[in-house]
Amino acid sequence: MPKQKAPRKQLKSYKLKHINKTIQDGDAVLMRSSEPGKPSYVARVEAIETDARGSHAKVRVRWYYRPEESIGGRRQFHGAKEVFLSDHFDFQSADTIEGKCKVHSFSSYTKLDSVGNDDFFCRFEYNSATGAFDPDRVAVFCKCEMPYNPDDLMVQCEECSEWFHPSCIGTTIEEAKKLDNFYCEECSPQEQNLHNSNSTSKNRDAKVNGKRSLEVTKSKNKHTKRPG
Repeated sequence: MPKQKAPRKQLKSYKLKHINKTIQDGDAVLMRSSEPGKPSYVARVEAIETDARGSHAKVRVRWYYRPEESIGGRRQFHGAKEVFLSDHFDFQSADTIEGKCKVHSFSSYTKLDSVGNDDFFCRFEYNSATGAFDPDRVAVFCKCEMPYNPDDLMVQCEECSEWFHPSCIGTTIEEAKKLDNFYCEECSPQEQNLHNSNSTSKNRDAKVNGKRSLEVTKSKNKHTKRPG
């Protein structure tokens, strides 16, 4: 008779000796890429298993995709540290985990005083087969009617509370940082426009509460699925 494999143990947490860190269900982790020079993959630990002797651990992960890994590719409003929680699950060796990271909600990320190498944010779930996003619409801002990119500085009109990119109102980021008050074209005559903006860093939650929205659609770009 063929030799049966010993049953694997389900664990809630596991100490990774190679990085001296303990992981547990729900942790966000960085996983080594199989392609040299490619950034680490980001994943969420869904389950941890070991063999009967407690070694050779495996983790069931749910992958986060970077915008460039999605069917539509990276778009102007995607942040540098943005990832999408996908429906792509895998079992991987725990030895491929390079460290722990933090995937923030969009709102929490915009409130960070500083962003570290291991900080990411997620505002969409992503279907890796169809390229669909949930939610499929997001609020848009400024004259350009683009969703908010948290990497971009924006200034807020004192009158209507709408947010604008400095370049869209004819100024530079450096000049915008020095403004004390700002009124957009619709709220003030052209010659009095540039009076703002201390509000570039204030009331960041307002940036995600616009009345207009943009449908987040997939394009026909070829999608390359990660190994595994």
